[in-house]
Amino acid sequence: MRCDVIAVGTELLLGQITDTNSQWIGEQLALAGIDSLLQVKVGDNLARITSVLVRVLADTDAVIMCGGLGPTHDDITRDAIASVMGVGLHHNESVAQVIVEMFASRGRTMAANNLRQAQVPDGATVIPQTRGTAPGLICPVVIDGVDKVIYAVPGVPHEMKDMIERAVLPDLLARAGEASVIRSRTLRTWGESESGLNERLDPLIARLEVEGNPTLAFLASGWEGIKVRLTAKAPTEAEAMAVLGRWEAEVRLLVDDVVFGTDDETMEFVVLQLLRDSGLSLGLAESVTGGLVSGRITSVPGASDTFRGSVVSYASAVKFDLLGVPHGPVVSEAAAASMARGAQRVLGVDVALALTGVAGPTEQDGMPVGTLCVGIAIHDEVHTRTLRLPGQRDQMRQMSVISALDLLRRALLAR
Repeated sequence: MRCDVIAVGTELLLGQITDTNSQWIGEQLALAGIDSLLQVKVGDNLARITSVLVRVLADTDAVIMCGGLGPTHDDITRDAIASVMGVGLHHNESVAQVIVEMFASRGRTMAANNLRQAQVPDGATVIPQTRGTAPGLICPVVIDGVDKVIYAVPGVPHEMKDMIERAVLPDLLARAGEASVIRSRTLRTWGESESGLNERLDPLIARLEVEGNPTLAFLASGWEGIKVRLTAKAPTEAEAMAVLGRWEAEVRLLVDDVVFGTDDETMEFVVLQLLRDSGLSLGLAESVTGGLVSGRITSVPGASDTFRGSVVSYASAVKFDLLGVPHGPVVSEAAAASMARGAQRVLGVDVALALTGVAGPTEQDGMPVGTLCVGIAIHDEVHTRTLRLPGQRDQMRQMSVISALDLLRRALLAR
């Protein structure tokens, strides 16, 4: 069973609203074991919505349409569906009564155009509303002699999610007839380029292309690292997880040196866990990143049991006066080491991570843009490293965060 997704709304194309609905729907379809190969956005234009719907239906068994079911003149999803079905719209008195009663219960005057939401394509089944006014629709359609189905749900996220879980997924699974699940395992990596990972995994990818299950994909995610995602489909969750476990082990044999976490395990989560397991406290001294590292650290629930705080020593005077960095160049491994030592002293921590560098637009202390100097102090030991990072100012600063945390992770693992 394949089900694709069409998100309706000109605001999506203009970037005024981010289409998180399609992302969520795709995730739910995968969890239910229903293939979904295409997601499309289309504006509020009847001819274009109809054209897109016809094209998508040609290659799939079902379509979920999200949005365009409201009461205003540009809510025309139901009209497009009726056109594709080759039927008219009729007034559904039961739906109208629910809308009228909802406004009355809230003591509000109902505009007449709200009853547009009671217009239902002939032959469609209504998905009752429990949270708003616009009902959903289950619309059977025959395309070139093949039975297919269109689901229409509101664009309001909590209304959409309720209908997908309550009505759309059960109907899809009943039509599919054969239960299956799709599960994914994501290995998070840092320290190797996407092309480099691809090359190292080429022999395994060749085998997977023959076997077909699981599939492997790369996702470059900025300062979240490069993700290697395995996706398996099987009759049961236990079987899908067994497939993932077997192939994850093979992937790790080839690239485990750059794998830092699995699934939702961010770099900061992993670092905090290593510190927690060792009973170590953490402090930061940030210059080039201006607090970005501490922001990432404190985004992890429970970070306060390990993380003590950060000194954002952006000005050289703060490095000299507060952290005790000797006067001289502030973009150097020596300065990074002194910053780490100073953070240990000022914050009273076992471990300190320090970052100083050049984000641009011009060089500093004779160092080119993209230079990052990292200092790591663990008890009495100090480690330093200089990296050359790519990108414009914001990208360089973001890459500095994950690069420095990865160096700290490796230092903690080496103890």
